[in-house]
Amino acid sequence: MAKDLKEFEELLELLLLEKAEDLEQFKQKILNLSLEERKDQGYSWYPLQVIKSGYTYGERAYVVVERTSKLNEPHQFRSGKIVQLFTKQAAVKRPEQSGVIQYLDRNKMKIILNSKDLPDWLGLGLIGVDLLFDDTTYQEMEKALKKVMKASKDRLAEIRDILMGRQQSKADIFIQPKDIITLNPSQNKAVHAISTTLDVAIIHGPPGTGKTTTLVQAIKKTVEKENTVLVTAPSNTAVDLLTERLHDQGLRVVRVGNISRVDESIIRHTLDVQMSQHPDAKNIKKVKIQAAEARRNARKYRRKFGAQEYQERKQSYKEAGELMAWANQLEERLIHQILDGAQVITCTLVGSVSRVLDHKKFRTVFIDEAAQALEPATWIPITKASRVVLTGDPFQLPPTVKSRSAAKLGFNVTLIEKSLQRLDQTYLLNTQYRMNEKIMGFSNQQFYDNHLKADDSVKDHQLNVPSNQPLVFIDTAGCGFEEKIQEAFQSRYNPEEFQILCEHLYRLVEEHKEQALPSIAIISPYREQVIHIKKELEEDHILQEIDITVNTIDGFQGQEKDVVYISLVRSNGKSDIGFLGDTRRMNVAMTRARKQLIIVGDSATIGGHSFYEAFLSYCEKNGQYQTAWEYMQ
Repeated sequence: MAKDLKEFEELLELLLLEKAEDLEQFKQKILNLSLEERKDQGYSWYPLQVIKSGYTYGERAYVVVERTSKLNEPHQFRSGKIVQLFTKQAAVKRPEQSGVIQYLDRNKMKIILNSKDLPDWLGLGLIGVDLLFDDTTYQEMEKALKKVMKASKDRLAEIRDILMGRQQSKADIFIQPKDIITLNPSQNKAVHAISTTLDVAIIHGPPGTGKTTTLVQAIKKTVEKENTVLVTAPSNTAVDLLTERLHDQGLRVVRVGNISRVDESIIRHTLDVQMSQHPDAKNIKKVKIQAAEARRNARKYRRKFGAQEYQERKQSYKEAGELMAWANQLEERLIHQILDGAQVITCTLVGSVSRVLDHKKFRTVFIDEAAQALEPATWIPITKASRVVLTGDPFQLPPTVKSRSAAKLGFNVTLIEKSLQRLDQTYLLNTQYRMNEKIMGFSNQQFYDNHLKADDSVKDHQLNVPSNQPLVFIDTAGCGFEEKIQEAFQSRYNPEEFQILCEHLYRLVEEHKEQALPSIAIISPYREQVIHIKKELEEDHILQEIDITVNTIDGFQGQEKDVVYISLVRSNGKSDIGFLGDTRRMNVAMTRARKQLIIVGDSATIGGHSFYEAFLSYCEKNGQYQTAWEYMQ
């Protein structure tokens, strides 16, 4: 092991601490509960009705199930989560089958099973589904860290030392890239840096600065010189976006990963689908059917079973094995053919260890949204390449860390954050194309040292109505709108605060009687407030007719609307603001609006925090500061 790698030893310890905490939380929440308790807390659905089953791309079995009790009640299931389908039938040998949730729709769930066969007990009833603990990601992070620590006198060791700040990244001074006319100067500078770096390039992309546009152009330039480029991101959503954007630029893209976690619109780009649509796929399927038939013949019950029957069974098993080996060989050849023909392979950070990529090495790996990834996860794809590009913004949503001890010791500090401090050459995209200048201004002061500028195309754009103020704060202080707690999930909500928000929204709708409504979103840091808002909107005869996006801040990242409302929720006598104190989350929220941003909150509760104190002062000087009393009837 290379000397002076204490930083990595500590990182490995923090990873194990995080894994232990995650497992402990899972055990406390789920494993020690009875089935009835799991149902009550949303970790199990039981009983279920199977409404559909079959086989999806890649010959994976799937089931669509629907719950028959606790309809529409909150639960903990999410798309992409690992689950276990089970039966309570007593005489079943293997009563469980794991899988991944592909989609959820209120009371329905589609599960892609980790099997090519449907369970025999599927039609017997007494079926349920449990949430499972998945430690695959932890295993891969641990492997990657150990590989990086062991690296010595090779390319991975050089990249490691550069990212640790021990030496600086070098550039090829003989390459003179041309500007891309559709990019601004800071974007072109970033593309040039990526084109010329021999080692590492760090691109800092604040909200609305065209980070994805810049990245796509840089990848296009890179594939002109390299056979295949690896493009990764922490989440499936981010990978799917890049996959679509790269395809739109005319590049041959293959999306690698579990298709149950891939968005429906991206399915056609996946390796599984490209294989199924290849002319050779029919031949492979034919051979697999022949192998299955040979296995069935071998298993047939025979009343008389002598030496001849034994030989016949042995021959059938041999034939099945040979046919399956041939099918696998044909399939491997087809996989290599498709991957070798791709200009870009896209996957999540953990997805880069997919079996199909086992023996592939890449000249360049692009890691997008690197500020949302735990450092050990970022190293996973880096081990497969000799040149690294990290892009992201450390002042937006951080990675989730469950262990408070690990977070205190720096486990939530990402590799791109460290790199922005350590490397001499990093590149900031400094022109934003989303927000009115007044909406941008506060974040620019707080996070970006006033380096950002609003492009002329958006600098002054606003609503074409009398109340066209781009930035509004509605203060509920003194109104007695105390926050409430949803006991089961300990999430907070504030019904009265939302009523004030609604009054502003009614006025907005009224002002647009003679013209098209702008696009509108309502976001909140608290999931329970989002649930409450959705329920209220469904019952509101005026607002139910309007297309309004409602989501948590985390769920809305990467999106934008003309008008964005933020419901802060927190209102209490202790000035306790909870995770409103994570100002990076608020930076995301405050930078989603194009033309008007309306924030509703209690200044008496939030004003004791320096960030919100500064925000309230900014609103008084640059926006419209209103009191909730103006909206109370």
